[in-house]
Amino acid sequence: MNRLGEKSLKTLEYFTVLDLLAGQASSERGRELCRALRPVTDREEAALWLKQTSDAKDLMVRQGSPSLGGIRNVLGALKRADISGVLNLKELLDVASLLQCARLMQGYFAEQEEKTSLTPIYRLLTGNRALEEHITSCIVSEEEIADGASPELSSIRRQMRQISGKVRETLGRLISGERAKYLQETIITQRNGRYVVPVKAEHRGDVPGLVHDTSSSGATVFVEPAAVVEINNQIKVLEGKEQMEIERILAELSSEVSMNAESIRQDYEQLTVLDFIFARAKLSFQMNAAAPHFRAEGYGVDLKRARHPLLDPKKAVPIDIAIGADYDTLVITGPNTGGKTVSLKTLGLLSLMAASGLHIPASELSEVCVFENVYADIGDEQSIEQSLSTFSSHMKTIVGMMEKCAKGDLVLFDELGAGTDPVEGAALAVSVISYARQMGAFVAATTHYSELKTFALTTEGVENASCEFDVGTLRPTYRLLTGIPGKSNAFAIAARLGLQPAILERAKEQLSSENTRFEDVLAQLEKERKLLEKYKAEAERLRSAAQSERDKAENLRGKSEDEADRIVENARLKADRILKDARMTAETVFTELDEMKKKASEKAADQNLAAAKAALRGVITQTETEIRQKKEKRTVAPEEQKPIRRGDEVQLLNVSNIVATVLTDPDKDGNIQVQAGIMKMTVKVSEVRPVPKAQKPKPKTFRAGAGGVKELRLATTPSEIDVRGMCAEDAILEVDQFISGALLSGLPTVRIIHGKGTGVLRAAIQQHLKPNKRIKTVRSGVYGEGENGVTVVEFK
Repeated sequence: MNRLGEKSLKTLEYFTVLDLLAGQASSERGRELCRALRPVTDREEAALWLKQTSDAKDLMVRQGSPSLGGIRNVLGALKRADISGVLNLKELLDVASLLQCARLMQGYFAEQEEKTSLTPIYRLLTGNRALEEHITSCIVSEEEIADGASPELSSIRRQMRQISGKVRETLGRLISGERAKYLQETIITQRNGRYVVPVKAEHRGDVPGLVHDTSSSGATVFVEPAAVVEINNQIKVLEGKEQMEIERILAELSSEVSMNAESIRQDYEQLTVLDFIFARAKLSFQMNAAAPHFRAEGYGVDLKRARHPLLDPKKAVPIDIAIGADYDTLVITGPNTGGKTVSLKTLGLLSLMAASGLHIPASELSEVCVFENVYADIGDEQSIEQSLSTFSSHMKTIVGMMEKCAKGDLVLFDELGAGTDPVEGAALAVSVISYARQMGAFVAATTHYSELKTFALTTEGVENASCEFDVGTLRPTYRLLTGIPGKSNAFAIAARLGLQPAILERAKEQLSSENTRFEDVLAQLEKERKLLEKYKAEAERLRSAAQSERDKAENLRGKSEDEADRIVENARLKADRILKDARMTAETVFTELDEMKKKASEKAADQNLAAAKAALRGVITQTETEIRQKKEKRTVAPEEQKPIRRGDEVQLLNVSNIVATVLTDPDKDGNIQVQAGIMKMTVKVSEVRPVPKAQKPKPKTFRAGAGGVKELRLATTPSEIDVRGMCAEDAILEVDQFISGALLSGLPTVRIIHGKGTGVLRAAIQQHLKPNKRIKTVRSGVYGEGENGVTVVEFK
């Protein structure tokens, strides 16, 4: 990566994220890999890295964190072993620790049945349990080798303990005997690895033996009594043998390590890679991050509910920010401290993180791409050492960016053109953005210049965005609004803080009329946006309420259908009982008739008997037919069907002949929705029958002189209408027809039943009726009239 790219990474705080990542690694080499991480420009490679992070995170969810604390850097030890060097105790223990870690990781992945992106890595782990256990059985710690490391070592140390016991026993008798008065203290100690006793200097000649040391004051000499000299010599010989045996054991273990050096080196490399990958997964948990989707082709970013990873997630306000799909340039405006710079950094940093295989603190629905380069000019670039002003320093950075930027790059400018004359700065900013776009780069810039807002409004491929600011509280909301240019709100903030009105008026007079009109348009746009958001929230609330009502209706429909099925089943059982009783009665009558036949002797009696049997069987057969018809679903034959329309009264043939009102016209499948009371259901047209309407009274007529005959229709008009369950448009049409009929009939008042619900239908009907000049009052019902579920209309 070039110098400018590295500088942009620092500007966007990418290295701070890497420090957080390194803090999640378990090994020193893993931390090195974390800090060396850089974004890649190959989409497939970035997607693979991201998949590795996701798979590691999934494994941690199912199986917990892996044990990677045993990774040790053994490369130096392996190099020494390769040249026949003897490894020390610590180096051998490090090798054993690494082998144990490899074995544990093999067990960790053994529970994973499905193949993942980590499978090729952990399958390279070999481990070596035999070598691991040989080392740990021979070495107790970094300072001690076990007695059982070899039979020879065990024998030597056993002899040493026995001889040491004899020495202590001999010296014990000395310090407790008659010569104890010559001793400075009655203790046994060691000097130069030999057992001695502390003798008073003036009694040196009273204790025969070898002097090994003298105290600093000269008052004490440490004497090895003659009686233990030979025994101490034996201990020295055994110590020499012990050291030789230890060196032989270490050489043997080092040789085993050398023979397995390649597999151990491979285990180390794969374990550090796994440590690096699981560090990325742990960072994802820490940031509450998710894996974005990589766009299959082209460039563009669409971040949803994105947060800057270095901000407190409890306080950071998520933003939606996109670039590359409908527009390649985003101009972000708004007041200071409103979040413009944070939005810019979030766009750049999250793009870099995704290209590095890191999860980003944003919704999993976010989409990202791999930019060729990300260049950023953000922050105060003033340099005292180089005698550069803020503007000059920024321009120096921008010059380098314009030399490097090309197709597929993302270029970020903070306060582009600031620090110089506003007119020249705005013109320069427009030119820089235009040049970067011409080179094929994607641009995001923050600014206060109205000229850039106009540039975004009038240039295809350039979009405005703003950071919302609450003038009432003088606080930014930190929400990013795409498609709306922002206001600096300088006058409003100054007035809120108490600046004298005269000063503000004079300041406003200094603005050009075009700027004033532009700011007025922005203010109107902001007002309209807030109003639209309010309507959107209300629509969402109504949609939720409607969904709740639909769910209740579906539940009621299910219950009503179950009740209908129960009624039909009860009727069938009752009919079966009636038929059974009829059969039993018939059998009784047949028996009696047979008895009568035996007693009858005339031919006429036989004829009457046969006729009676035939008549009775006919009745039973008819009853069976009727019962069978009741068991089948009752329908109306196609040729008997009459057209069914919304508003018709119909009988439900299969639900105990219930009368219902048709709510919808038949669809292409012949289904209609009907309502009986509070119950709504969908049935076939063939399962209903229109209810015959009452005969309309014949219109009465009266003769009006020579003008001919006029008819006065006095058909009865109802005084109320029920529009519950209808949408507002259909209900208003029905109400208009009803009001017209009521006016013609001369009714003084009428009632419109619309139900309480959410109140939307009531409001629509009342608002529609109030302008009618022939209506005196429109009000909701009072107690006893239906209250808010009814509208009462009084005519003039």
